[in-house]
Amino acid sequence: MNVLESGLFELSKLFLLPVLALILLALAYAFIALGAFATEAWQRARGTYRSRLAAYQATHGGGSDDLELWILQRLEWLRIVSRTTPMLGLVATMIPMGPALLALANNDAKAIGESLVVAFSAVILALISASITFVILTVRRRWLLQELRAIECKGEAN
Repeated sequence: MNVLESGLFELSKLFLLPVLALILLALAYAFIALGAFATEAWQRARGTYRSRLAAYQATHGGGSDDLELWILQRLEWLRIVSRTTPMLGLVATMIPMGPALLALANNDAKAIGESLVVAFSAVILALISASITFVILTVRRRWLLQELRAIECKGEAN
């Protein structure tokens, strides 16, 4: 390899650990969000859920635009995680593929296996966290928009 190619290869390897750490953080966030989502779903099913949107509107006032902004802010991290973790999974897959291809050229099956284990484990965990957060984002957005509509209808009736 020439100097430029070697430099690019070494630079890309620097990103593997931070990307793996971000994937683990995203997975932890997804499971925490899943627990909060399950609790909220259970409360809604029992009829004991107290709307945070209505509470926000009661304390801060504001119109529909302010409430929509609050909804977007509340859903922001779910959206970020559901959209970025597949990309992080791809990065975490591609970085170990370089050493795996070099090991393939040298007939080093053990090194190929070690590189591919990291690559595929990372992408699987990234896709799991993206899937969990996407489902939560979709359902929670519907719930919040239903709450917003109820607040708007209540305001129109008064």
